[in-house]
Amino acid sequence: MNKKLTGVAGLAVLAVVIGAANMILSNLPLRVDMTGEKLYTLSKGSKAVLGKLENDVTLKFYFSSSSAEMPMQFKTYSQQVLNLLKEYERAGKGHVALEAYDPKPDSDAEEWAQRYGVEPQNVNPFGQPVYFGLVAVCGEREETLPRLSQKTESTLEYDITRLVTRVAWPERPVVGLMTSLPDVMGKPQNPMMMQRRQQPQGWAVFNELKKDYEVREIAVDADKIDDDVKTLVVLHAKDLSEKTLFAIDQFVLRGGRLIACVDPFSIMDMISSRQQQNPMMQQMGGQDGPSTLGKLFDAWGVTFDTSKLVADLSAATKLNDGTGRAEDNPAFLSLDKKNVDGKDILVSRLSQVLLPFSGSFSFAKKEGISFEPLIFSSKTDACLVDRSGAQFGMGAMRRDLKPDGVQRTLAARLSGTFKTAFPKGPDFVEGSTNAVPKVTAEGKGSVVLFADSDFLADEFCVRVMNTPFGVIAQPMNDNIVLFSNVIEQYAGREELIGVRSRGPSNRPFAKVDALEAEALKKWQAEQEKFEKELEQTQQRLSSLQKQKSGNDRFLFSKEQQEEIVKLRKTQAETRRKLKNVRKELTADIDRLGLTLKVINICLVPAIVILLGLLRGLMRRRH
Repeated sequence: MNKKLTGVAGLAVLAVVIGAANMILSNLPLRVDMTGEKLYTLSKGSKAVLGKLENDVTLKFYFSSSSAEMPMQFKTYSQQVLNLLKEYERAGKGHVALEAYDPKPDSDAEEWAQRYGVEPQNVNPFGQPVYFGLVAVCGEREETLPRLSQKTESTLEYDITRLVTRVAWPERPVVGLMTSLPDVMGKPQNPMMMQRRQQPQGWAVFNELKKDYEVREIAVDADKIDDDVKTLVVLHAKDLSEKTLFAIDQFVLRGGRLIACVDPFSIMDMISSRQQQNPMMQQMGGQDGPSTLGKLFDAWGVTFDTSKLVADLSAATKLNDGTGRAEDNPAFLSLDKKNVDGKDILVSRLSQVLLPFSGSFSFAKKEGISFEPLIFSSKTDACLVDRSGAQFGMGAMRRDLKPDGVQRTLAARLSGTFKTAFPKGPDFVEGSTNAVPKVTAEGKGSVVLFADSDFLADEFCVRVMNTPFGVIAQPMNDNIVLFSNVIEQYAGREELIGVRSRGPSNRPFAKVDALEAEALKKWQAEQEKFEKELEQTQQRLSSLQKQKSGNDRFLFSKEQQEEIVKLRKTQAETRRKLKNVRKELTADIDRLGLTLKVINICLVPAIVILLGLLRGLMRRRH
C-alpha cells in the first residue's frame, strides 16, 4: 500500500514539475529560426531603428480575440503578429512598450481603437464589427496601421518598423517625380463619379511612397529643380529639352540624388498613347517612344541604345501568346538572385524581379566616376533584339535570339565626382530672352539607373484585390521592394533597407527553371534549323517554277513534286524532333519529382527503421 501511495505521490510531483516547467518555458523567447532567409527573426534594419530611439514608443495592438465573428485563420495570424511585436519590445531595450487590447462592443478599448483610426471590419454582414490593427504612439504623435491582413504578411515587419520611424522621426523628405506617363500619381477624387474604380488612383508604388515622403510632381519642361528636393525620380521622361537636362545636371552636381528609369520601349506609354488616339493613328503605330538622358549619359560615360532590348533565355517569362497558350518570352525578364550583385545592400536580398522589355547600359571609363552594375542578365543565354519586333512576341524575335556570351547591365549605380555636360550653359533657342544661368562645373553625386520603367507599374509588380476589408495591393515580386530600397537609401532612413529586402517564404524551383531554360535553347536551335531548311526548299521550288512558261507554270513538274515530298518529310521530321525535346523536358522534370517523392516518403521512414534495428541489435548484445 505504501509503495502505491509513494508511486502516486511521485507521479503527482512529476506532473506539477512538468506543468511548472511548461509555464516557465512558454514565456521565454526560446526560438531557433532554421529558415535560410531568417524569416522569423527581427532583421538588422529593425534592430538598428530600435537601437537609435531616443524617445519611448508604445505599440498598441487591437485585436477582437473574444469575438465569435473573428475567423480562425485571423486568430492564428494574430498570434504571429503578437509574437513579432514582443520581439520589438525586447529589441527596444526599454524604449518600446507593448500593449494588447480586445476591443469588445461598447468598451473603452473599442472607443480608443476608433479614435486612433483602427478600421472596424464586418466579416459577417449581420454580426458585430471586429478590429485587427496596430497603433504607434510617441509623445503627442501617433500613427496607425488601420487593418492587418495575411495578404500583406510579407511586408509585416517593414510596416511595423516604418510605423515606429514615423512617430519617432516625423520629418518628411521631399522626393521629386518627373515623368511623361499619365496618372502615375493619380487624380483627385471626383464626388460626381459614383464608381470610385473608374478614377485613376495612381500607381501603388507611389501611393506607398506618399506615406513616408512628400512626393512633388515636376514638369518635364522644368528649367530648375527646387532646392528642397533631396531626391529626384525621372520616370520615362521623353524628349527632354536642353534646359531640363541642364536642370537635372545641376541638381546632381549640387549633391542631389537621382534615380533615372529610362526605357527603350515602355508598355505603359504605348497603352496610354493608343487610348488617347483615334483608330487611324493606332494603326500608324502611335506616338510612344523611348526615353533617355542624352547629353548627361554622354558626359557620364554611359551608353544606352534605345533601339535594342535585352533577351535572356534563362530569364524568360511565361506569357499568353494570344491563343490561350503559355509562351516563354525571353524579353520579359524574370530575374532572381544570380542576376543581382550579392554584395550590394540595395539588391542583395532580392529574389524575384520582373523587367518587361528592358534595355541595357554600357560604360566607358570616366575619370572620377565609378560604375557599379546592380542587376544584370546572364552571360551565356543573353543577347540583344530589335525594339520594333519584340512587342509582337516570339515569332518576331526568333531570328535575333542568338546568345552572344555578353552579360548586359540592366541597373547600375554611378557615384563619384561628376562634371557638367554643359560647360558653357544650355543651348537655348535663338531669340530667347532667358539669361544663361551660372554653371556648376563639377560636384560629388550619386545616380541609380534602371533600363526599364514599366517594372513600377501595377500590372507588373502588384496584384490588386478587392476584399471585405478594402482594396489591397499584394506584391507579386520584389519590384516595389527594389525601388523602395533605393528611395530609402537616397531619401530616407537607411536602416529600413534591411527590413524591406527580406526574402519571401516561397522559393522557386531553381532546378526546374534550369531544365526549362535548357529545353528552350534546344527548342530554339531546332526551330532555327527547320526554318533554314524550309527557306532553302522554298527557294528551290521558286527557282524551278521560274524555269517554266505559259500554261506549264500551273503544273508541278516531277522535280517540284519530289521537292514537295521532301519538304513534307522535313516538316514531319522536325516536328518529331521538337516533340522529343518536349518529352525530354517533361521526363527530366518528372524524374526530379519522383526522386523528391522517394526521399520524402521512403528515406525518412527507412532511416528511422534502420536506427531502430541498430538499437535493437545493440541491446541484444548487451
